[in-house]
Amino acid sequence: MPISMDDREKAFESKWAHDAELRFRAESLRNRALGEWVAEKKGLTGAAAEELVTGIIAAAFEKAGDEAVFRKLRSELDASVSDEAIRARMGECLQAAIEKLSKDAG
Repeated sequence: MPISMDDREKAFESKWAHDAELRFRAESLRNRALGEWVAEKKGLTGAAAEELVTGIIAAAFEKAGDEAVFRKLRSELDASVSDEAIRARMGECLQAAIEKLSKDAG
């Protein structure tokens, strides 16, 4: 039986929604990991560390996108951490989050 255009459209929408959810989950895991990294660099523990992590996670919701997260990280770190190091860490944490989600799903 041939696949109808409606079926194709529903399948496409379903895949798009699934991919968007995975991206959101991966970015959330990444942002938490980035917050923990910054807290460690600043020597924060306990409630102070969790407050910083929450602030970094919130930055992603204030203005959608990686640039808002980058700006928040930049504002929390001193000049000894370069922009390139921050962006590299963002990439590493995103890759680790994607791998974790893939492992959890499989």
